[in-house]
Amino acid sequence: MTLFDSPDFEGHEGVHTFFDEKTGLKSIIAIHSTARGPAAGGCRMWDYSSSEAALTDALRLSRGMSYKNAMADLEFGGGKAVILGDSRSQKTPALFEAFGRAVDSLNGQYWTAEDVGVSPSDLESTRKTTRYVAGLEGHAAASGDPSPVTAEGVFRGVRLCVEKALQRDLKGVRVAIQGVGHVGAYLAEKLHAAGAVLIIADVNQTALQEVAAKTGATIVPTDAIFDVEADVFAPCALGGAISAATLPRLKVKVIAGGANNQLADAMIGQTVFDRGILYAPDYVINGGGIINVAAEIRALEAGGSFDGAWVATKLDRLAQTLGEVIDQSITEQRPANLVADEIARARIAAARG
Repeated sequence: MTLFDSPDFEGHEGVHTFFDEKTGLKSIIAIHSTARGPAAGGCRMWDYSSSEAALTDALRLSRGMSYKNAMADLEFGGGKAVILGDSRSQKTPALFEAFGRAVDSLNGQYWTAEDVGVSPSDLESTRKTTRYVAGLEGHAAASGDPSPVTAEGVFRGVRLCVEKALQRDLKGVRVAIQGVGHVGAYLAEKLHAAGAVLIIADVNQTALQEVAAKTGATIVPTDAIFDVEADVFAPCALGGAISAATLPRLKVKVIAGGANNQLADAMIGQTVFDRGILYAPDYVINGGGIINVAAEIRALEAGGSFDGAWVATKLDRLAQTLGEVIDQSITEQRPANLVADEIARARIAAARG
């Protein structure tokens, strides 16, 4: 199968591959759309099983960023970068400088930021070779770590979904969180403060113990998280958590979490709907982080300072948008992911003219 025949290609404007022999950099930058503005999306470093798997991830994540930015009403298109390699053993400052040169070669078509396996300190090296990087600290426009803002948006989304599906607040609601990295950990604290009962799973035992100590959460093995008795399943790890294999095991009424590409494929969304589970489309509920990053890019481009009030307004509107998607899904009796896809595509098409 060629790139253009891939079901994940879906009209990408550009797919760029980069190799730097000296540092060992192998990177793919996928730009799905610049109709609404320059493509914006993070950089992920992962030890992919193959270059084909890395390409598929880049394409899916890039398209998701186009939809996410459109649904958050940001003047940005969608792009994503992946670096092939083990983030625990293969990171070097020189590698991220080489990545910066790759980003810079696209002449502002793509702005990068951190994602899984990449930290702000890594991107400090990237900033040495390109200005098209956000999510850093130490300057007037800096937005800092986007994870707390992402978690705030997801928390609001979970609360909204529980209200609509269970007609109650979060007190006593059982939430199963898959993944307690940055976003999942912040989300757990917010849910605990609201009175939710938490069940958590992660491959990182240290993170599990820290979250459990703060929130009283029950820890279960990673695979067992699909089988627990809960009201809400919150995927906050990598994509594809909801699949033909895992969905029948869930006993929940709501799926709402911070992970990207939660549905293994588009058809799973129909099955989720048919089972009477309320699903919050991932790129709508988890848009808080890119809103935060967008504020930094706007400030950098204008030569100004980070505007927290602008972020707060956008986050409020994002929650309203999620509510509108869910209401339309219920009224039209159609899966929420399809409703959201249609709205996002329409917004992108309108910008294209």
